[in-house]
Amino acid sequence: MAEVLALTGVTKTYGATTALADVSLALRPGEVVALVGPSGAGKSTVFRCVTRLVAPDKGTVEVLGRDLAGLGGSELRRARRDVGLIFQQFNLIGRMSAIDNVLAGRMGHVATWRVVTRLFPREDRQLALACLDRVGLLDKAYQRADSLSGGQQQRVAIARVLAQRSRILLADEPVSSLDPQSADNVLTVLRTVARESGIAVLCALHQVDLARRFADRVVALRAGRVVLDGPASAFDTAAFTTIYGTAEHPPAAAPTTCDAGPRLALS
Repeated sequence: MAEVLALTGVTKTYGATTALADVSLALRPGEVVALVGPSGAGKSTVFRCVTRLVAPDKGTVEVLGRDLAGLGGSELRRARRDVGLIFQQFNLIGRMSAIDNVLAGRMGHVATWRVVTRLFPREDRQLALACLDRVGLLDKAYQRADSLSGGQQQRVAIARVLAQRSRILLADEPVSSLDPQSADNVLTVLRTVARESGIAVLCALHQVDLARRFADRVVALRAGRVVLDGPASAFDTAAFTTIYGTAEHPPAAAPTTCDAGPRLALS
């Protein structure tokens, strides 16, 4: 299966600080990959490189086979349209309805005046409703976003990515502000849409138990380097200690999700 996202030998420095050092990772369609590591490990810099908010000093970032470094103008906009984003704090417009927030995902597909006036074509409104249905919120379509629970707002954000028709979804700590039940619901939806729509999901997580339960693979960073890239089942106590430097709260056991062995590189 062809890779939809590939980082190869990516290095990024900020002055004397090395944020990423020779980082390589790849995602395939329908795959859910948890990106883990302590604060400052480089997770946010990976996301910035994938969206080309920053350019790597060395290495390449390819989205659907296109090297982002060689893109500009409309080509770069199209590449960014293929990458959907969800955030810890949802990034919805609270006074707008759920459906209008989902329609914001059509910004890269329609004329600007339609976005400003919210006069979207009928087919886009039908698409937005279908996306809300996919995440279990069709009955909340015309409710203000700020009247929804945190978990519901995050599911609206996922529906927005579906309306954008992205091929890659970057989720930056999407459940860290949610209660355990809501977190499970959101990650279940993410995993389901990945499987059903073939969307590759790269999800930054601090909750290691959730990484083991919901991800196919775990990629772990420490001090800007990849120290683990393997099936979620390989994220055991020894790997936890390698990544976080402590074994005080090792991840709980989880069923095997992949037969391949991990790539563990101590640095």
